[in-house]
Amino acid sequence: MTQTNEECLRVGQSAPEFKATAVVDQEFKDIKLSDYRGQYVVLFFYPLDFTFVCPTEITAFSDRHEDFKKIGTEILGVSIDSAFSHLAWIQSDRKSGGVGDLSYPLVSDLKREISIAYNVLDPNEGVALRGLFIIDKDGVIQHSTINNLSFGRSVDETLRTLQAIQYVQSHPDEVCPAGWQPGDKTMNPDSVKSKEFFAAL
Repeated sequence: MTQTNEECLRVGQSAPEFKATAVVDQEFKDIKLSDYRGQYVVLFFYPLDFTFVCPTEITAFSDRHEDFKKIGTEILGVSIDSAFSHLAWIQSDRKSGGVGDLSYPLVSDLKREISIAYNVLDPNEGVALRGLFIIDKDGVIQHSTINNLSFGRSVDETLRTLQAIQYVQSHPDEVCPAGWQPGDKTMNPDSVKSKEFFAAL
């Protein structure tokens, strides 16, 4: 499962398979990435439970889980904490720094194997950077982004990017311009036909 720097994970590659224990509905469950084949997956890494930026991201994704579910997508959160730590954090109230009940699994990467496979492990800190991967129905990575430890990610932008990926995969003769939102105009990736899009700007 491990990769060297010469084999850095890139978009267009198959997402590394993993099997791990997750907390799902406050219960421990063994899951595999391949369990979600046939649907899209937002796989995001965060440094540690019981910290500061992390709960803001985790609860934000949970609060918007239904928006992702409606378009055939599951969310998986991963850190190097134990499943017991995940459970304790979930059972802690949000007002006390916990995350409360979550709508998606929190995965334990205690041996750091998943973080290494996805090339997000910070060797100096021993925790995962804020990596996020959008994996399509065939298990192929279509998008990846990595933030440093001290600043969080946007759920809105993740959802927008996912919607753009789904659109171009279902409309192979079209591409989405910058900032595209569902309902916006797309363009044909052709030197002549693309002029129709630019002429309308």
